[in-house]
Amino acid sequence: MTDARFQDGGEEPLRLVAQDADDLQVISTLIQDAVFPVTELKFDAKRHRFAILLNRFRWEDRVEAERLGRAYERVRSVLVVEDVRKVQTLGFDRADKDLVLSLLSMSFEPGLDGTGRLTLVLAGDGAIALDVEALEVLLDDVTRPYRAPSGKAPHHE
Repeated sequence: MTDARFQDGGEEPLRLVAQDADDLQVISTLIQDAVFPVTELKFDAKRHRFAILLNRFRWEDRVEAERLGRAYERVRSVLVVEDVRKVQTLGFDRADKDLVLSLLSMSFEPGLDGTGRLTLVLAGDGAIALDVEALEVLLDDVTRPYRAPSGKAPHHE
């Protein structure tokens, strides 16, 4: 059995940019239930860039997978936040190299003159808060889709 390919769904990898709250909502929806090891959190203070390498559930393909009776898919994606001045984490131990986190949503609280706080909400009451000079979030699929290991779509009460 081989991994699914972008061509199988007739789709290209996602490459999205959010620079306002509406754009951010689209990306937040697409990264819901993405999982990643804590070791994939990176903050480059010199470049003011925060990044996470995610295993993203392909929500945009869920209906088509169900219609065709094929497996759900995940894809490796990079989530990048530009112009980050400060990073704070809550509810998890960044030193636990075996820890796997699940991303539930993102929200932006504007401040003065385009600044603000981007909050990444994690399952289990964890969060990552990023103080930014301006909202610029990029989501970029970097691998071909692969079968979701669980074989199931994520579900929330």
